[in-house]
Amino acid sequence: MQTTRVWDLPTRLFHWLLAIAVIGLVVTGQIGGNWMDWHFRLGYCVLTLLLFRLVWGFVGGHWSRFANFFYSPRTIWRYMRGQGTTEQGVGHNPLGFLSVLGLLGVTLLQVASGLFSDDEIATTGPLSKFASGEWVSRASDYHTEVGKIVLLALFVLHIAAIVFYRIKRGQNLVSPMLNGDKQTPTGMPSARDDWTSRCMALLVFVLCAASVTALLAWAA
Repeated sequence: MQTTRVWDLPTRLFHWLLAIAVIGLVVTGQIGGNWMDWHFRLGYCVLTLLLFRLVWGFVGGHWSRFANFFYSPRTIWRYMRGQGTTEQGVGHNPLGFLSVLGLLGVTLLQVASGLFSDDEIATTGPLSKFASGEWVSRASDYHTEVGKIVLLALFVLHIAAIVFYRIKRGQNLVSPMLNGDKQTPTGMPSARDDWTSRCMALLVFVLCAASVTALLAWAA
């Protein structure tokens, strides 16, 4: 066995910041009122984080790259039947891939629908004026009635999976996402996580934040 750097620091920060921001979105959305300003700010932060993860999925550490945990339906089926490989258990396994795909996709759709939403009282998404009334209505209904519930359901399922792997399989999935390291069989590659890659991640994040800011400025 060897100690392998599985999750680089940018990936770990993304993971925890996204979790905190999504929780903040749910809370501020439920409270409403004056907290809606923070709801929008957190939404813009989530959009920035999602854009960052999209880019980081191509240039980030080994185990954070989409190419290294994008599995075919056949591979997923074989893993569910207990025919997975050792390497699939290092980073995101095939079921973890489905979890990541679902969480990122639903979160992005939730943010996108929020940008086009209008509660017809005091809160209007910055992009709602560029869509027809019908589409704004659909986006608003999805954002407040459907997307929120689906996102919360996936979040609970994600937590349940972590507990399952801890109790039933003796795998601690939280610790590697905190310190980055995991005990793996010899020969598994470590993710690059030096100051050069971290500075590159910071640059990517700044560019993503600038893109979101530019979008909002254009829509104003």
